[in-house]
Amino acid sequence: MFLERFIQYIQYEKRYSPHTVSAYQSDLEQFFRFLNHPEQIVSHPSKITYQHIRGWMVNLMEDMTARSVNRKLATLRKYFKFLVREGVITNNPASKVQSPKIVKHLPIVVEDEKLNAMLNSGDVFTEDFAGLRDKLVIETLFGTGIRLAELVGLKEGDINFYDGTMKVLGKRNKERIIPINHELRTLLQRYLALKKSENFNNNSLTLLVTNKGTEAYPKFVYLIVQRYLSNISTQDKKSPHVLRHTFATSLLNRGADLNAIKELLGHANLSATQVYTHNSVERLKSIYKQAHPKA
Repeated sequence: MFLERFIQYIQYEKRYSPHTVSAYQSDLEQFFRFLNHPEQIVSHPSKITYQHIRGWMVNLMEDMTARSVNRKLATLRKYFKFLVREGVITNNPASKVQSPKIVKHLPIVVEDEKLNAMLNSGDVFTEDFAGLRDKLVIETLFGTGIRLAELVGLKEGDINFYDGTMKVLGKRNKERIIPINHELRTLLQRYLALKKSENFNNNSLTLLVTNKGTEAYPKFVYLIVQRYLSNISTQDKKSPHVLRHTFATSLLNRGADLNAIKELLGHANLSATQVYTHNSVERLKSIYKQAHPKA
């Protein structure tokens, strides 16, 4: 099914991240398994029709959200577009398939006042290496709005203390520069000094490391965030992305330009950033109901 050629294309020509390449490969392998069902064995991409794709989507919708199915459909569109470019097929069967409608939900945030109170408290984070690193995780996610994968991928050399900036490698290997506040800069300096004094055997240049000095991984950071957000939030979702949402919402509520927030978040399109305006509107409605005599 020309899977290997497609994976090489997105990996080396398009320079997609390893995470994205893995997701594309997993999606396509899942689709091929569906096509190899005894009742409908398909041996060549030219034999695949939009009915096959729609059937797969209906099957997926039994266990997945519309958002997840749309992501998999985007994989198929990219795959068939590549096959058309390579002359393997003449038409893209996925182009006729409509995406399932996604129910839009407001981004989940935590109160920035509670976050600040926790970060400024002397009782929450311990003064040893683990405590300082955990505080750095929360402070960085809330103070910069970067994604979990971007945080895990940060290197010590990505921090410019002179300019007060952080270089982040985002989706599609796009770099962006994010300013860091004075508190975060000071915390980074303290953390790096303590990390060096720990004399870890591997001497990893990755910014975040575990208690043993090995490179931090997504699940490790996720559990850190979940543990500390449990102190200040009762909502079910307590993930690094909640802190990203909180960062964007806090900026918008304080008058930041939407295009500036878009650049800080690393969004490709403004439409992805506009979702935060809904939170801002809800906040204004709440203030109006509390303060206006006619409300």
